[in-house]
Amino acid sequence: MGAVTAALGTMAAIAVVGWLLGRYRLLGPGAEQVLARAVFAIAAPSLLLVTIAEADLHLLVSRTALVIAITTAAVALVAAVVVRVLWRRPTGEATVVTLAASYVNAGNLGLPLAVYLLGDAVAVVPTLLFQLLVLAPIAFTILDSRGSREGGRTPGLSVGPDASTDTDALADDGAQPAASVPAGLRGVLGRTLRNPIIIGTLTGLLLAALPWTVPTVVLEPFRLIGAAAAPLALITFGMSLALPRGSGERRFTRELTLVVVLRSVVHPLLAVGVGLLLGLEGPALLAVVTMAALPTAQNVLVYALQYGRGQAVARDAGLVTTLLAMPVMLVIAAVLG
Repeated sequence: MGAVTAALGTMAAIAVVGWLLGRYRLLGPGAEQVLARAVFAIAAPSLLLVTIAEADLHLLVSRTALVIAITTAAVALVAAVVVRVLWRRPTGEATVVTLAASYVNAGNLGLPLAVYLLGDAVAVVPTLLFQLLVLAPIAFTILDSRGSREGGRTPGLSVGPDASTDTDALADDGAQPAASVPAGLRGVLGRTLRNPIIIGTLTGLLLAALPWTVPTVVLEPFRLIGAAAAPLALITFGMSLALPRGSGERRFTRELTLVVVLRSVVHPLLAVGVGLLLGLEGPALLAVVTMAALPTAQNVLVYALQYGRGQAVARDAGLVTTLLAMPVMLVIAAVLG
């Protein structure tokens, strides 16, 4: 269990650095917003481009990928139905809550766990690809299209407490009027294809599908920039914890409870059930269940800050599920290892 402890400890240490930076304002006011923009617009797209470009696309049709797709889609669907349909929360907030429940930390935690605990970095690729090729495009399409109609902020203008989900409070924030935003499928498609995360994902997929290997000299600049994505996202996460909360903002909300239960309990149990049903066993079953038990990705907070939606639940979900990850994974390793 040294790999689990080392990976989680490293993440915690970097987040503490971010908290100290935010607590004492060493980078000045609004620094967490600047870092979130840097991750969203430059570092994360570069990391995704390199990761997908070097992945074996045959993993997309394996039984492992099928288990991951079924269970992740089920968790996302449950979260979306509960938050949007039953609780009638705004679409933007419901999208971020759904991401917090289903989008896992496959990069800076899943990758080292796959290498040191499972013995193969490839184990994390199906999870990464499903998130990047399915979850992220759908979420960004919704956030990009709903932002204007709900009176939301222009991406990247909002930080701090989760008051941005109140559409009345955003009426005069300078966002682009709904009437001036291209309507219909064409407008949504145009905004989606301009999203840096989607651009990085699609470019990586195109490079992976080429019949020849992309020269190292071409990918190396993206690799270097992408290496900053994980630590910057963790620093942003730590800085967000130091932000003062709004007077009416509760820490333990029903949205956070839903996310934690789905992320730390339901998803791993679903992975066990579906994996056994599809004939997975031994290391293969351990791999998919471990990936399903990963905590909420810090990137969800970056996206929440970028779109001004659900910052509080994204921040707290990342913290709580990360704290729960170690005991959950210890149980999984004891039962399936």
